Amino acid sequence: MPNDPDAEARRVFLERGGPVLVEGPVEVVLDDGTVVRSDRFAVALCTCRRSRTYPWCDTSHRRREQRGPEERAPVEGDRPDRR
Repeated sequence: MPNDPDAEARRVFLERGGPVLVEGPVEVVLDDGTVVRSDRFAVALCTCRRSRTYPWCDTSHRRREQRGPEERAPVEGDRPDRR
């Protein structure tokens, strides 16, 4: 359970302009409630939504010039900017 004080913490690494790296194994709950699992020792989670293997990163973020937040097209499910 997420709030279990005895649960082992997962280490997450944030990569600027890249994926989120998570020590595995992991389960990811998608927007539609689908659960996907990876038993690998570490996984890269896509944050740009360009990956053909979403939610897993396939390095698609490297193939295109990255746009700033003001130029980025909105993605379904994104939260509005809170400035």
